Amino acid sequence: MSDDPGAQPVKARGLVKRYKEVLAVDHVDLDVRTGDVYGFLGPNGAGKTTTLRMALGLIVPTEGTVELFGRDPMRAGARALEGVAGFVEAPRFYPYMTGRKNLQLLAALDGGNAADRVEQVLDIVELRPRGKHKVGGYSHGMRQRLGIAAALLRQPRLLILDEPATGLDPAGMRDMRDLIRRLAGEGITVLLSSHQLPEVQELCDRVAIVDSGRVVYEGALADLRRQGGAGYRLRTTDDARALELVQAQVGVHGASRGEHGVSFQAEEAVVGKLSLALGRAGVGILALTPELATLEDLFFRLTESDGSPDSYKAESLPDGRKAAASTLVGSR
Repeated sequence: MSDDPGAQPVKARGLVKRYKEVLAVDHVDLDVRTGDVYGFLGPNGAGKTTTLRMALGLIVPTEGTVELFGRDPMRAGARALEGVAGFVEAPRFYPYMTGRKNLQLLAALDGGNAADRVEQVLDIVELRPRGKHKVGGYSHGMRQRLGIAAALLRQPRLLILDEPATGLDPAGMRDMRDLIRRLAGEGITVLLSSHQLPEVQELCDRVAIVDSGRVVYEGALADLRRQGGAGYRLRTTDDARALELVQAQVGVHGASRGEHGVSFQAEEAVVGKLSLALGRAGVGILALTPELATLEDLFFRLTESDGSPDSYKAESLPDGRKAAASTLVGSR
């Protein structure tokens, strides 16, 4: 087991969790690197929380291993959690005590100089004015932020957050995103479990997408979006003629004309040839905008195919599925 401060924050290999006949986590591999804002994305019931519980040593894997900064929680026990903090599911506090008193109690349990940081962490999560109020009167968003404050008492290098924006109103979600960005900007590696696509797309640079306990993609979000294929939207002085030229160009796929111009998919070299063809035909280009596949599109393609970006389904998603993309539903 490593005590190297440069060791990888999270490294999981072949994690499996079975509950009798139920396979909750199916050979999951994760690689969270220093400095990542890493999204662990999947619908409720996909195995995200179970995986995090195994990573933190809260439950024993049926198979596989996980290391936090090179330390296996099953072997090192609490020592494996040095430099690690966060919460799995909702953070819990004594409702009859103030936010400040809850943090002071936790700081006393942690020991060291954690008590000296109570006011600092209340400032970071913007709860200092409410620190004197009982947690029972806090909104859901305030309790989530207090949970992060409690985690920050430990001065973590790795912050694990399980669904931190669930149940928040739009303003609360915005505040939570801003807070996570600030923490990441201070050098904290963040592992963010979520079923909300916009949250992950806005915050995360690397992702693991999990479906039915199995990771169907793991890597850079930008790479995933590039693999999804580059689309373009074209506006011209004559969109009807432009559509004819687009459809005639070799290497162009999915060309259609809509209210906002002509949409199509093609490689960059093909787009260059198309631009020349439009010029020769006297069709002026008003706008030619690249549009990478959204995380919404990619999530459904991965979870409705065999799990490979190369096997994306060609057909478009039903409108009802797309409308539900921002909050994937299911049972934990």
